[in-house]
Amino acid sequence: MIETHHLKLSYDSIPVIDALDVCIPAGKITALVGPNGCGKSTLLRGLSRLLKPRGGLVLLNGKDIHTIPTRELAKRLGILPQGPVAPEGLTVRELVAQGRYPHQSWLKQWQAEDEAAVNRALDITGMTALAERPVDALSGGQRQRAWIAMTLAQETEIILLDEPTTFLDLSHQIEVLHLLERLNRDEGRTIVMVVHDLNHATRHAHHIIALRDGKIAAQGSPGQVVTRALLEDVFRVQADILRDPRLGVPICVPYALATQNAEGIKGYDSRG
Repeated sequence: MIETHHLKLSYDSIPVIDALDVCIPAGKITALVGPNGCGKSTLLRGLSRLLKPRGGLVLLNGKDIHTIPTRELAKRLGILPQGPVAPEGLTVRELVAQGRYPHQSWLKQWQAEDEAAVNRALDITGMTALAERPVDALSGGQRQRAWIAMTLAQETEIILLDEPTTFLDLSHQIEVLHLLERLNRDEGRTIVMVVHDLNHATRHAHHIIALRDGKIAAQGSPGQVVTRALLEDVFRVQADILRDPRLGVPICVPYALATQNAEGIKGYDSRG
């Protein structure tokens, strides 16, 4: 559904993503993982057309994403950036209604189908009871669900999220991740999310893409990607790989930092 060919992304003259070829599986949850500065958020911006490539292509169903009219693209792909901020006093319903913008025009004003889409998004995210409450009066988890509801109201087949659990406590992290699982399972949405917690990626994603220095270090199922060798190479940590007793997916338990001496031989510090 989304793929890149020799994609190059940069900020000003500083390259971040270099000649990247990647394919996002349709109808799955894909997690982008890697150390800080490896290009995760930059890649997400490139996939959503928020950042223009310096080279290569981003294709949506085989078509160059930069040739698709903006309003048409917004009907097919929704993005939730990290830490979005709503205007003061805006209610949850008003925020979610913003997701219907791509479906509006001078000839097609607000209609019953728009109202139905907003109500459905509120219901799916469990926000109906909070619809008239100001967004800035919500808890962190509720606020994140409100923004996801806005993205759902767009009725796109693809949802891109940049660190959707950042700044949330553990219960709210689980709340948001379980919501994304339901959207994928029950709605068939393709979801791509930048994730910092590797164990969140293994538990909630079908496909993982690990980045290092703007290039793909590994990609595949959690069992294929999350190995001791990858953690050492990409994250510079030594870790035990256990199995989740409920899901059977790998769980990472770091216990030391990987180091490298002058001869290039890897050793480990004594923090285990």
